[in-house]
Amino acid sequence: MTTTKLYLESIDAGYYQNFHAKIIGVSETSVVLDRTLFYPLGGGQHWDTGTLNGPNGPLSVTEVRGRGDVEHTVQEDHQLSIGDEVQGSIDWDLRYARMRMHTAQHLVSGLVYEMFDGARTVGNQLHADRSRIDFNPISFDEAMLESMTNAVNQTIDKGLEVTDSIMTREQINNMMPPERTNMDLLPASVTDLRVVSIGNQIDMCPCAGTHVSNLKELGHIHILGKKSKGKGTQRVSYNLNDAQQVRQPYTKEY
Repeated sequence: MTTTKLYLESIDAGYYQNFHAKIIGVSETSVVLDRTLFYPLGGGQHWDTGTLNGPNGPLSVTEVRGRGDVEHTVQEDHQLSIGDEVQGSIDWDLRYARMRMHTAQHLVSGLVYEMFDGARTVGNQLHADRSRIDFNPISFDEAMLESMTNAVNQTIDKGLEVTDSIMTREQINNMMPPERTNMDLLPASVTDLRVVSIGNQIDMCPCAGTHVSNLKELGHIHILGKKSKGKGTQRVSYNLNDAQQVRQPYTKEY
């Protein structure tokens, strides 16, 4: 039995903060749940933190890892057993900050590809207060960065919706070139994927991360700097200003 990843069920599912679950695995310092809202490390996005409240009271979740069985790191003397029921709660401020950063990364990557001769995103790291994207092949000058920033912020102001769907490789490749969606980097055995889309194909990319539902939740992007990483790769760092629109988490349990 593997962990059901509740945050993947829809964009809207990312706005839930609280959930209930049953423990299906234990170790000295971690537990595996049958279902979770905690995002594990992956895709450049950091893990969620929060609490699990079980039979012996609340425990802090300090690390979350795993693709099939998602392990939630807690303290050594957690005293939890297989079959115990727990209530989970994620740190909403951190989750929402990373949702905003992740959607911003998709938007920037899509526009850079369109504006600068198919420059691809070859890496990223998403944090709550600042993030970075690696592009190749490209060499940004200040005019290019200004042009990109203006295009991103103008698109944010349009308030486009962010949606997700399950699509086949063939469907995705028929809509976007594989080098834009990075489909050519995925194993051929992967046939059905969750695809996150911004507006009418402003960006469309296979992704298992958490995202905001509308671009107005991002706030304008601010470029912090660029750095050469060699062999035609440049790293661009950015943060986000306060958003025009802020969504609060659902108070009900998932």
